[in-house]
Amino acid sequence: METFEVKRGLVKQVTGEGGLSSLAGRHFDTVESTDDSSFNGSHGIMTSITGEYNALGKLVVNVNQERPDFDDPGAMEAAMDTRRRWSAFLDEATGYGSKQRGDKAKGFAKKAAKAKSGISQARHFMGMASSISPDTIAQAEELISTIESLLEAGDNTKAESTAKKLGTLLES
Repeated sequence: METFEVKRGLVKQVTGEGGLSSLAGRHFDTVESTDDSSFNGSHGIMTSITGEYNALGKLVVNVNQERPDFDDPGAMEAAMDTRRRWSAFLDEATGYGSKQRGDKAKGFAKKAAKAKSGISQARHFMGMASSISPDTIAQAEELISTIESLLEAGDNTKAESTAKKLGTLLES
């Protein structure tokens, strides 16, 4: 399963133009709509494709594919066509090109790392410092719990900003 950032406003636009299944239908042979924001389908070597826009406005896809017969030039051409269609679908469904999608994924991972680092630094600081009030420690633990919940939910942006609040709390 992969998650992709989606350009602001694109989910609403795609929904207004028939939904994600309609968009997928322009790129893949077999597409069944599950609702406006999700679909099931297949095309070429991709035996199963599921996709949806989640509550955070991200594109979540799951693809199962079989290996092409590398000795058959026709099968290789079909596999390359399938990859072109997949890339074109992702371009339209996210509003970003392949390089931008990669950059967004790196940024997403970086935010998670910063949030986790904030938790680690806070715990280390609270363990070392002797002058932190019990009230401040309770607030810090509450923020840590919130950050962990946000990371589990995949909301790395809010997790990172909450980690900054945690750092500010402990600095004062």
